[in-house]
Amino acid sequence: MENFDASLDMFRLETLISYLPVLLLAVLLIAGIYMLRAVAVRSIADTGMRYRARKAIGYTGYFIVTLLLVSMLSSRVAQLSVIIGAIGAGVAFALQEVIASIAGWVALSFGNFYKPGDRVQLGGIKGDVIDIGILRTTLMEVGGWVDGDLYNGRMVRVANSFVFKEPVYNYSGEFAFLWDEFKLPVRYGSDWKLAQQLIEGAVREHVEDFTTRSHEEWNRIVRRFLIEQARLEPSVTLLANDNWIEFTARYIVDYKSRRSTRDAIMRSLLTAFDQHKEAVQLGSMTVELVGMPPLTIEKQG
Repeated sequence: MENFDASLDMFRLETLISYLPVLLLAVLLIAGIYMLRAVAVRSIADTGMRYRARKAIGYTGYFIVTLLLVSMLSSRVAQLSVIIGAIGAGVAFALQEVIASIAGWVALSFGNFYKPGDRVQLGGIKGDVIDIGILRTTLMEVGGWVDGDLYNGRMVRVANSFVFKEPVYNYSGEFAFLWDEFKLPVRYGSDWKLAQQLIEGAVREHVEDFTTRSHEEWNRIVRRFLIEQARLEPSVTLLANDNWIEFTARYIVDYKSRRSTRDAIMRSLLTAFDQHKEAVQLGSMTVELVGMPPLTIEKQG
């Protein structure tokens, strides 16, 4: 019995010694990965290139480390095959969400759903993609308790498996522009033709650059997808209702400039309407009393 224990201890020692160089090399490679990523962060100024460099260094290094560990265990794969087969089903069931997230990461890597820098909506959460990991996508959230397309300061991590379960809304992937519109009421009796000219002029002043830049991207989409041509130039339509003449302005804008562009248009419109306040007046909800029944006041006592 003592000879058997001594032989077992010797076998363990020999096994550890045989694996030690590979383990040391793996540790050195992991340390090298962290050092290279730190150098990339300090030396690369461009944000996008720095992000891609960090990801490339990490994935390449961990792939090499995995190959080393597999080669270390290759001599014992035959002995471990029975155990691996027995626990494989249980592990797959317990880690099904993790496996789905890894599959989602593969789909994101090759399926062009979105990439870092895109503005997306995943699982009801809207934000800019700042990192795509193997298991989760990290978003800098937009909106929430903050009005408009502005950051609220909250970072959200969404499982990559969402790409198989829910729609993925991409605001900037193939076409980095959005159509926006606003409604403006003008009182009856105003010069509605002049009002339309003022609205068209204010809109065109602030979206002309977006309109010009969007043509090239839209033509590329039309060549790639089965989609009809759309109007990219701004348009102003009107509707006469019971209260006022309602103008609707529709225009194209960069997805990151929607709120600032609308603000600039409204400031220009208010200035233009003030200059023509005798001819054009904004509408507002009013109540006009056209008649009242006679009131009789009786004095008692």
